[in-house]
Amino acid sequence: MKITSFELYKVAPRWLFLKTNTDEGICGWGEPVIEGRADTVAAAVREFEPYLIGRDPSQIEDIFQTLYRGGFYRGGPVLTSAISGIEMSLWDIRGKQLGLPIYDLLGGPVREKIQVYCWIGGDRPDDTARAAREKAEQGYKAIKMNGTAELDFIDNWTKVEAAVSRVAAIRDALGKNFGIAVDFHGRVHQAMARVLMKELEPYHLMFIEEPVLIENIEAFAELRRHTSTPIATGERNFTRWGFKEILTRGVADIIQPDLCHAGGILECKKIAAMAECFDVAVAPHCPLGPIAFAACLQLDYGTPNAVIQEQSLGIHYNQGADLLDYLADRTVFEYKDGSVYRNQKPGLGIEINEEKVREAAAKGHNWKNPVWRTEDGVVAEW
Repeated sequence: MKITSFELYKVAPRWLFLKTNTDEGICGWGEPVIEGRADTVAAAVREFEPYLIGRDPSQIEDIFQTLYRGGFYRGGPVLTSAISGIEMSLWDIRGKQLGLPIYDLLGGPVREKIQVYCWIGGDRPDDTARAAREKAEQGYKAIKMNGTAELDFIDNWTKVEAAVSRVAAIRDALGKNFGIAVDFHGRVHQAMARVLMKELEPYHLMFIEEPVLIENIEAFAELRRHTSTPIATGERNFTRWGFKEILTRGVADIIQPDLCHAGGILECKKIAAMAECFDVAVAPHCPLGPIAFAACLQLDYGTPNAVIQEQSLGIHYNQGADLLDYLADRTVFEYKDGSVYRNQKPGLGIEINEEKVREAAAKGHNWKNPVWRTEDGVVAEW
């Protein structure tokens, strides 16, 4: 079997799909994208094309090494996201070729299901308690919310109280066993993160995500000494080398590799195995499309230290299309009691509705994240 061509589809709300074709008629799907930089990643995929046409798609490790190490410059979000989507599609081809799900090719399953959580917003909310209650009524046992809007290096107590009150309302409404994760989104600076984490501790959060930007990794160790709440990070780290410092410095309790950014399925399997050696849990980052979600599930089902899975169904970014809209079978992700159950379909376990994808790609999208500023006009983290 040989790779013959690539097709790229930029589809709403903010996704980029890749179809990898072969001379035997088996195709594989991947999701190579950076949110807000879809065209840039698409160009990177096209630049990799000469290395791939005519290659045996089953040589996944060698192809990864070629794309990652074959150029003088390596890594970073653009190149690694392009590699991730390509790699994902190769696993899909291999699984379909052998008639096996990807998790069976990576050592077999260790679980029947994985718990998932939903987003409810949180930075500029109308009613977080109501939104969380709606998710609970749909069967979910956990949600994630943004902790706060833009914050200055040192900001006022009203914003702290507002953030805490939103969490308190959810805890009061849904009780002590409902999972609440709060994402600071890297938009909080060290001093304010320390204040917020202390004030949120009585609400027994599932985890706090990206309390500060990962570039300030030294701050993670200091913040971790000030709280018993688990700390999660990793959505902006790439390949196992990008996670090495997080793990060796012991700054996080949960790592969140994004399979669309961090190097693909096998690379994230290696990252998860590294984390297991440090007694660190894995909760893959995935606010993206159905191909990304399917890839995450393949990882989760075969990874003992995977604890919960992000997914984008109903997320506030999804305007114009949602997680299930590009699938031929919208029931393929078996949602039940706040978890998604394992299926035995080959490859990624999904069938893409190509007609719907082509229709959406004819319209495309130009999604960009907003640019936030503090009250005095300084650009703030979004």
